[in-house]
Amino acid sequence: MSIRHGLLALLEHGPRYGYQLRTEFESRTGSTWPLNVGQVYTTLGRLERDGLVEPSGEDDAGHALYAITDQGREELRSWFSTPVDRANPPRNELAIKLAMAVGAPGVDIREVIQAQRHHTVQALQDYTRLKARALAEMPGGGYGEGAGRDEVAWLLVLEQLIFQTEAEARWLDHCETRLARLAADRSNRPAQGPEGPVAPPSAARTTVRGGTRP
Repeated sequence: MSIRHGLLALLEHGPRYGYQLRTEFESRTGSTWPLNVGQVYTTLGRLERDGLVEPSGEDDAGHALYAITDQGREELRSWFSTPVDRANPPRNELAIKLAMAVGAPGVDIREVIQAQRHHTVQALQDYTRLKARALAEMPGGGYGEGAGRDEVAWLLVLEQLIFQTEAEARWLDHCETRLARLAADRSNRPAQGPEGPVAPPSAARTTVRGGTRP
């Protein structure tokens, strides 16, 4: 998540102070990625250091304002026009957990998957209810004119969360199916002895002079 660029996008609408930026950021994203004021001011300090924002006096209440610079606008345009890089995907805790659970002593990976699936389905239901509520509160059911900028932004974030959670549920189903197939393959594979595969008892033969006999 680029807090840096998110703040630049908000500052493009005019000078803002730290707490105002925090409130608008969380309103735009439905508090999906909450920020604290310290994090906002730390980011503003780095943006000022890099020449992307500058102090812009104070408002009537004495809050220190920040404004985006021309260089900041160029940085923001570059961010909007550049696809999100997938060459180095972010670490996914669930993927790492399942990868480490494979073959881990005393861990039943099927139980890990089942527990996660329960949580994922619950999250999907929660997101779906939030979307239904958001649509009901928006003019034209969320797709007509009159919907506010923050409401539309929150709807887009919610739909991304829904699609992502649906994909996670499908991936968990895939993991369970693949692990079941691997377990079946292992159970059907002949046992390995010191000289190679051990033939099943029914196929055993005793070598005698002149041939073999059961």
